[in-house]
Amino acid sequence: MDLQRVQAIASLSFSKDTIPAEFIRPEKEQPAITTYHGPVPEIPTIDLNDPCEENLVRLIAKASREWGIFQVVNHGIPSDVIRKLQAAGKEFFELPQEEKEVYAKPPGAQTVEGYGSKLQKEVEGKKAWVDHLFHKIWPPSSINYQYWPKNPPSYRDANEEYAKYMKEVVDKLFKTLSLGLAVEGHVLKEASGGEDIEYMLKINYYPPCPRPDLALGVVPHTDLSTITILVPNDVPGLQVFKDDRWIDAKYIPNALIVHIGDQIEILSNGVYKAVLHRTTVNKEKTRMSWPVFLEPPGDFVVGPLPQLVGEDNPPKYKAKIFKDYIYCKLNKIPQ
Repeated sequence: MDLQRVQAIASLSFSKDTIPAEFIRPEKEQPAITTYHGPVPEIPTIDLNDPCEENLVRLIAKASREWGIFQVVNHGIPSDVIRKLQAAGKEFFELPQEEKEVYAKPPGAQTVEGYGSKLQKEVEGKKAWVDHLFHKIWPPSSINYQYWPKNPPSYRDANEEYAKYMKEVVDKLFKTLSLGLAVEGHVLKEASGGEDIEYMLKINYYPPCPRPDLALGVVPHTDLSTITILVPNDVPGLQVFKDDRWIDAKYIPNALIVHIGDQIEILSNGVYKAVLHRTTVNKEKTRMSWPVFLEPPGDFVVGPLPQLVGEDNPPKYKAKIFKDYIYCKLNKIPQ
């Protein structure tokens, strides 16, 4: 049994009703102490099929400025396509450990692709209560099928179909976000890599945890992507930092959760805000989520859009090669 994997640690922890010390967050991060339970505004929910484009642009731009996150309904991805994606991912994580290890991220590899538990440097050797699988789902030229599970057999079809529908959602979001900055509809997509934008799918698997009051599934962070589009299972856990409080995101069946990531914050010169978020875990149930990170190609340079900077509005961020940005972020090096 591989004890690096949280799934294996979880099955041993329940008999002891405790969790290993490296999973216990410092008090200032413990969800039992830091989650806000008073009345709070809800994360905006937006109808992506709104017939009035002007209204859609206004709502998405407002949510991206004030929240950095919103949920979209009527997005055009059929519910059975989402269901098949989720069923295939769940089946993979329920396989015997040795079958999952076939897809493990190679040690020392420069890629995040593959099955694993640890993603970035954690302060004081702390760990998050999560296992994951990363692989690209678009464009076809960037896909490395060695990281796509062969079992369950439905896995490939489910992911390819999801990617096909996801492309349309992505194009609509990029266009709407561009118009919200008063630039032409094609600008943000082109400034993020155009047709070469990579769709990196991650499956997060948060096993039941005997002490959900002390642990976190994912520690507070902003995404290094341009945009992240996520579909969760029905076990709540996503929390957003707003007005100095950690608040719960409401689960809306079949909605997509859209995060503004670091690269859109940079491109918009700080007009849109990357959302600070974290994930809590559950004592009884497994939480899972399927974020797709939309990322520029590694050698692509991202900086504030020239249309948005000028003498009275200097650039707030340095232009940077995307793979250098990733390296700094994962290794906690100041950008």
